[in-house]
Amino acid sequence: MFRILEAQAPAKQNATATITTLCGRLQSATLLEDRRAAILGLRSFAKEWPASVASGGLRNLIKCLDKDVEDVDTTKITLETLLMLFNPDESSRIDKLQPEASDDIALWLADEFTQRQENITVLLDLLESYDFYSRLYALQLISAISTARPERTQECVATSPVGVSRLVAVLDDKREAVRSEGLLLLTSLTLSSSELQKVVAYENAFDRIFSIIDAEGSLTHGGIPVQDCLSLLANLLRLNISNQNLFRESGWMKKLASLLSGYLKEQSSSESIAEWARPQQDKNVWGLLAVIRLFLHRGSIGTQTNQRYFWQTGLLAQVMEIAFHTSIDMNIRSEALATAADLIRGNSQLQETFAQLEVPSPRNQEPTLQVNGHRNGIAPMPRENVISALLEVALMSSSLQAFDVRLACCECIKAYMQGHSAIRLFFLRRAIEGHTSKEDEPDNILTILIQNSDKYGGDPYRLWNAAVLLFHLLYEDFEAKNIAMQVHDGDAEKGEDVVTCIQSLASNLVSAEQNMEDQRVSIAYLTILCSWLYEDHDAVNDFLSEGSTIQSIVQLLTQNSQSRILTSGLCAFLLGTVYEFSTKDSPVPRETIHHILMAGLGRERYIDRMTRLREHPMIRNYEVLPQDSSSNQMGGLPEVYFDSTFVDFIKDNFSRMVRAIDRAPGLEVPVVANGIQKGISRELVDSLKAQVDDRGQKIQKLESDVSTLERKLGQEQADHRKAKDSAATELNRIRNINQGLQKNHEDDLQKLQQDLQSSEQGLKRQHESELKRLHEEMQKLKFENEASLTRVRERDDAEIQDLKSTIARLSSELEKSSKEHVQDLQTAHEDYTAKISGLESRLQRAEDRCADAEARAKGLKEEAESKEAARRTTQTELDDLLMVLGDLEEKRSRDKKRLRALGESTSDGEDDEDDEESENGKEEEASDAAEEK
Repeated sequence: MFRILEAQAPAKQNATATITTLCGRLQSATLLEDRRAAILGLRSFAKEWPASVASGGLRNLIKCLDKDVEDVDTTKITLETLLMLFNPDESSRIDKLQPEASDDIALWLADEFTQRQENITVLLDLLESYDFYSRLYALQLISAISTARPERTQECVATSPVGVSRLVAVLDDKREAVRSEGLLLLTSLTLSSSELQKVVAYENAFDRIFSIIDAEGSLTHGGIPVQDCLSLLANLLRLNISNQNLFRESGWMKKLASLLSGYLKEQSSSESIAEWARPQQDKNVWGLLAVIRLFLHRGSIGTQTNQRYFWQTGLLAQVMEIAFHTSIDMNIRSEALATAADLIRGNSQLQETFAQLEVPSPRNQEPTLQVNGHRNGIAPMPRENVISALLEVALMSSSLQAFDVRLACCECIKAYMQGHSAIRLFFLRRAIEGHTSKEDEPDNILTILIQNSDKYGGDPYRLWNAAVLLFHLLYEDFEAKNIAMQVHDGDAEKGEDVVTCIQSLASNLVSAEQNMEDQRVSIAYLTILCSWLYEDHDAVNDFLSEGSTIQSIVQLLTQNSQSRILTSGLCAFLLGTVYEFSTKDSPVPRETIHHILMAGLGRERYIDRMTRLREHPMIRNYEVLPQDSSSNQMGGLPEVYFDSTFVDFIKDNFSRMVRAIDRAPGLEVPVVANGIQKGISRELVDSLKAQVDDRGQKIQKLESDVSTLERKLGQEQADHRKAKDSAATELNRIRNINQGLQKNHEDDLQKLQQDLQSSEQGLKRQHESELKRLHEEMQKLKFENEASLTRVRERDDAEIQDLKSTIARLSSELEKSSKEHVQDLQTAHEDYTAKISGLESRLQRAEDRCADAEARAKGLKEEAESKEAARRTTQTELDDLLMVLGDLEEKRSRDKKRLRALGESTSDGEDDEDDEESENGKEEEASDAAEEK
């Protein structure tokens, strides 16, 4: 019985088949309830079978979001299913032979959403609904898509007409879960898209962000939402000048100052904050300081403007209060000092004003401690100048916990001096005065470096910070170097040895290396010496005044090369600098230095020390290594050895120092200091001196030649005066002769003028008689020509009249014949028309010839041959006209014959008449010709 029932039972379905069936129902369902049931079924498989559900039902699920958006329950379960596809169970990765949830499933799902703009728009439209789950799940789904495909998601959101507006409007939601999810989504979207940053900022995002911060309890009591708001604010402002300008012009910089002011008030109040809330409070303050530093990017166009605005809001003073408030965490204090450094760096006006600030004195502070070491409150403390306070903190001996604060104080002092030579010189002179006064000043950098006493507990970073500050005072400043070279210990008048500052530093360096002290101590001295001696011949000569120093350094290089790579490399760099900028007149001549280097160290070993220094991770990877207390290893000292500017100095001049040992000892390196070039080749100087001596001898020789020539010149001048006198006598004689000749010449000229006038009058009378005779002949020729012209004109007029009558007759005949034979004689008519045109042109030419004849008649001086030529020309033209008429008559006869051949009748009278007309025309032409003859 049971077997029969089992046989009749339906076949079992596996998960894949069930998912396929549910996807088919979802696709074909027309009722909302059917689609909802299918989605519920798919949701139960989405965690464990994401690939199967996505491949069969993803597109239909997306369609349901658009189709069933009015149904909140269906939208909720659809969004839950899609979120499960992005976050499958780990069991789906490992429990099957072919895991459903591979690492690429999220990428495939994100591609399916972002390939069509409408899919992202559907999710953004869900943000209009006030339903909690619709908003929350839509935001989470967009976040998941953005995590997989950030760039494409940013494009889709930016392209959507109101997408950004809806996302920013989520920040106004009072429900913390929705608002926090919106903050996280906006933070991820604006991380790298500058266009989205601008759009979000102009959607009044700054106002919404600060409203959330205030609602959450500001920096002191605010939790993770405040931290998220600061992260979003940082994304909107980072490297975005447009948003920074909007932020500044909207007056939000005052809001940053008010947030810090509120934080300081909370710290100064008697009420203590819960211990568990302190870490989050520190994160909030650190985030706000990081936001402030975004406005102060080095080299940016608006940095100085932002610095000025922050100063006007009083933010710099508040930051310094935080930096010297001992109840605040060390990390916050170091970040505050770094912020203060950025606020004044490169701005001379603020640098000068900064030195006038007063801060709580770091001395004799006795705060009361809380359970975990956080300081609850401090008694009223005296205040002192900010520069003195910074020096005290930077140069004091303290625990490693305060290392970041000490380093930040040193950075703040560097920013105070950067780019302002007057401040650097003032700072240096104050340090020199304090050192030479022999007063006990524990924060005097020169005293710390020169005395190097063990009473400070052997703290290497006290000496290191002092060296870094002195390095920045002297770096690329020849005036400061000259001032520092005046520092010395010992009184020569009392018989004491005078030791200069450079010699003291070199001696301390050798001592530190011989005693195998911490490398940071040697590096501190080498930092100063390498930069001080570079391109400074006077400093190099001062260094070489103690002849044993260079020998000691060479000896140390050969002993400590393996265990102390950094100091060995820097010692080699120092030796290369000394040799490069030494001279022939140095206390240790340049050639001797070269011999010491080659004999005691050798070229290969020198280059090896330099190369190992350059390839050391502390130099090669300086930019990526942490330069704070986080770099310490196993509780030891931090791995901070170099200043960033000094590292750049080493890298920039490494190649030059490597090649320095190959430079010939006789060739000195030229150096331009304060516009004056120092150091040239001695051989060149000797050759120039020889040239000067040779030129001097030549000058003496030329002077003797000049005296000889002067004597010759005096003799020649005396001869010249004699010749001049004789010439003057001869000139007077010639002048008298000339006057006599000129008088005779004037008489002859007057006689010739009289003869010329008489000849001219005779020629004039002869010319007038000849002109009168020619005029009479001209009048006679004019009468004859006018008579001849009148006869020619009359004859031509008669000929023209006859031709016109002939043309008129022919035209009438042609018109008569054309009426009877229109079609057959069309061609003949065209010929007649052409001939008539020819005759008219002939007539025109005849008229033109008459005009020519009249023009020729006006030529009174032409001979009778011209009249004969004109007559012959006219006769020739008349002959041509007779030939044309003959051709016309012949053509007419042929036309009549052709008409007869075509069967048309012609009258004999026309023929006779034509014959008569032709004979009459010929007779008239003959009579005209006879008359002309």
